[in-house]
Amino acid sequence: MTDSNLFSPKPNQIVSTTEASERADSLGTSAESGALRSDSSTSPGGVGRRSPLDLLSSGRNGYPSTELEPVQDEEHLGAALDQALNYELRIMAGNSNRELAAAIARNLKIELMEADVRRFSDGEIYVSIKENIRGKDVFVVQGTSPPVNDNIMELLLMIDTLKRASAKRITAVMPYFGYGRQDRKCAPRVPISARLMADLLEVSGAHRVLAFELHAGQIQGFFRIPVDHMYAVPVFVSYLLENNFDGLVDPVIVSPDAGGMERARAFAKRLNASLAIIDKRRSGPNVAHVMHIIGEVHERDCIIIDDMVDTAGTLTEAAKALKDHGAKKVHAYAVHPVLSGPALDRIRESAIDKVVVTNSIIVSDERKRKSGNKIVQLPVDILFSDCIKRIHREQSVSSLFDQ
Repeated sequence: MTDSNLFSPKPNQIVSTTEASERADSLGTSAESGALRSDSSTSPGGVGRRSPLDLLSSGRNGYPSTELEPVQDEEHLGAALDQALNYELRIMAGNSNRELAAAIARNLKIELMEADVRRFSDGEIYVSIKENIRGKDVFVVQGTSPPVNDNIMELLLMIDTLKRASAKRITAVMPYFGYGRQDRKCAPRVPISARLMADLLEVSGAHRVLAFELHAGQIQGFFRIPVDHMYAVPVFVSYLLENNFDGLVDPVIVSPDAGGMERARAFAKRLNASLAIIDKRRSGPNVAHVMHIIGEVHERDCIIIDDMVDTAGTLTEAAKALKDHGAKKVHAYAVHPVLSGPALDRIRESAIDKVVVTNSIIVSDERKRKSGNKIVQLPVDILFSDCIKRIHREQSVSSLFDQ
């Protein structure tokens, strides 16, 4: 009789689990298989399975044979499981905001992926990954800030490169989502560019998107892949509370238009502050004209909150209207500092006392000086790294913002 026949019951014969386990022990196979053991310490019935941690440390049953450090806590356990399953977290950085990507990687205690993203002499983009990322969970940090089209193409090519290198999951981490303002047909014969952006990301091979403060929340509906949406309100609120409201007394939260009321309301709720809204009517792209203010701002400090500051026309006109209605100090909080065209000059010459933005887009010290040193940038790398860690661990992202 061969050894394998010990586990093959004869006709009309039933072999109990205990008997099978005893036969396995008699053959001395328990050290190699570990599938069935007569071990009263692991199961009340005397039959137990080896725990995942035992398997990780043993290097048997298909797990890597490399020695792993003892598991100290949940973070070490997660890293050990990632290593065992070849599903480790990786961060890849494009050229739009490498500073933010490097900070995210430091928070996650990993190195940025070794990759070469550069341009040929004719302007075409070249992407090459210098390490094996087969089976990895890769997050590509690349916003589509100016130069918008170059950064979009760079992001698409990086995603395609990762797909062809057999990354298990690819997440596009977008600190700034370009073309987000073109989210509907506001006139005849115009494109819905935000929808096209969603299609491009999907076709290139992205499995999901992590976006920061989309211009309109409904942009998530343009995607057929999961989209996690992060908000800047917690960052702004923390800054105000840590700095004693930045010298403002009982501030009024002001939305520069009707579309920003949801953001302003969330901000005001966190601070237990009152609300005001500015009736703004546009006569053309990047042109704003303030009509009147709904809410009480006379002899009050005001905080204007918006999702971005582009040419700064909206912010400066809003600040002027608030001052005309008797407001004292006026601060502006904008998530994305696009700062195109005459934005810096307008901010410098405006009635705004301070403009607080995030580092979703890099603002150089020279540009800050050009604004009259009115611009203050807040880091968001901790927020990004927390969200990335939760996505990698299949945990809730929305719970970070639920208060």
